[in-house]
Amino acid sequence: MTGVLIVTGGSRGIGATTATLGAARGYTVAVNYNRNPDRAAAVVEEIGRAGGRAIAIQGDVGNEADVVRLFETVDRELGRVTALFNNAGVIHLMKPITELGQAELESMWRVNITSQFLCAREAARRMSTRHGGQGGAIVNMSSAAARLGGANGSLSYAASKGAIDTFTCGLALELAPQGIRVNAVRPGLIETEIHDDMGDETRLARLGPMVPLGRHGRPEEVAEAVLWLLSPQASYVTNSILDVGGGR
Repeated sequence: MTGVLIVTGGSRGIGATTATLGAARGYTVAVNYNRNPDRAAAVVEEIGRAGGRAIAIQGDVGNEADVVRLFETVDRELGRVTALFNNAGVIHLMKPITELGQAELESMWRVNITSQFLCAREAARRMSTRHGGQGGAIVNMSSAAARLGGANGSLSYAASKGAIDTFTCGLALELAPQGIRVNAVRPGLIETEIHDDMGDETRLARLGPMVPLGRHGRPEEVAEAVLWLLSPQASYVTNSILDVGGGR
């Protein structure tokens, strides 16, 4: 058995793919979800059919009480977490800054930034050798938007992911002496539902040919990067951000 993996936002897209692939690699998996119980259950069922073990745990990871409950449930039902994929996030409909409101911004910061702080805190309390843990690894979800800026409609999303790049660097330096590695993945144009969430259903077809590799990416390609960063094969890798964007 590889260990215990928590995937936040694990009911769809890159999160769901990482959960199923992680289970195939030997992890016992906690599939966190907020609003999609049926889809989370489907991920758990897929893992079970393949001979793995997983449970689905509801929780809004932008809410401190839900995060604490998530980790306590994992403690009780699966054991101490050894790997965390801080994947949960939201994106809003594309709009210029002149149309952005405070409530929308605060929602973005809460889910995309605060959630990663809270989940990393709970993971560190369990993984840290200073707190009796055996070490572990954390991978944060960033985005190529952090580099590209998100102009023309997704500026708030890009800013939230820029914060995650900084968070990853600082957290890696803080936790390295405690046996915890911290890295991030920065996906580019990946075939997930995020584009529908942005209100741009033609985005993949329009932008894919502009990527240096000539196509958009698949969730599996990001999941492989996440699981490598979590694995012992990346034992000397921390404070790194891995671009998975086809050169874009």
